[in-house]
Amino acid sequence: MRIWHQSFTVLQDLPAYVAGLKERIGKVVRPGTEVVLHGQIPGTYNTNYPGTDLAYGAIYWMHGLQWIVAAREAEQQGFDAMVLASIAGPMATEIRTIVDIPVVGYGEAAFNLAGLYGNRAGMLFFIKERLDFWPKQVAAWGMADRFAGIEHAGVSFQDVLTGYTDASKRDGIINRIIENGEKLVRETGADVIIPGEMPLNLLLSTAGVTQIAGATVIDGITTTFKFAEMLVDLKQLSGMKPSNHGWYHASPDRNRFEQVLDFYGVKELGKRIPSA
Repeated sequence: MRIWHQSFTVLQDLPAYVAGLKERIGKVVRPGTEVVLHGQIPGTYNTNYPGTDLAYGAIYWMHGLQWIVAAREAEQQGFDAMVLASIAGPMATEIRTIVDIPVVGYGEAAFNLAGLYGNRAGMLFFIKERLDFWPKQVAAWGMADRFAGIEHAGVSFQDVLTGYTDASKRDGIINRIIENGEKLVRETGADVIIPGEMPLNLLLSTAGVTQIAGATVIDGITTTFKFAEMLVDLKQLSGMKPSNHGWYHASPDRNRFEQVLDFYGVKELGKRIPSA
């Protein structure tokens, strides 16, 4: 089984994060499952922090175009599944209409799984600019009635990166995250916590943080890759695929899809998506 991993970061800018991802993923996937890491095209952002651009809806969706062409490229290269390693899972619904391989978004998978571990899921996050994005996004996943709320993790993206590179500061950074997780549980009644960004998730899972104040902490990396493996199995064993009914899920004609990519000058964009 081959799985295409797609990050919303430029992985070439984050070597410590890439090393951590490879180590963690290697521990959680089955023997024989090959995962190839991919990120945004170098130069996508002005810095190594994507949050500055993702604070604005228009630019977020423009960058999301890379995810559509990455999915097309994954299918053309013979990958069996695609993991959208961003909690927002940009363009996930649309991507599923244009490829015939399972596509798993981190946030969608984590919030669906949370119901097996508790009744109310809350989220820790570090991209402050997207505060009002999440209630609507969680509602779109059909999880509004189980959403406890969100809490800032008390750390920045750069703090999280420091947690990978400076062992002397790692415990302090993790402790700040735990303190804010305890606040989330105390003030919202959350009994499940979802780390709101994949780098944050990796830091906590690598440190072995599985509970905060009694609330289960979802391991997003393990969750998404196990979902991907399972969906490949279900497709092979039972023929199950995503719905093709209704406007949101109907698949466009493949030839027309290619024509539109060509019209906007992005038909070859997928070939620029780098592996790490």
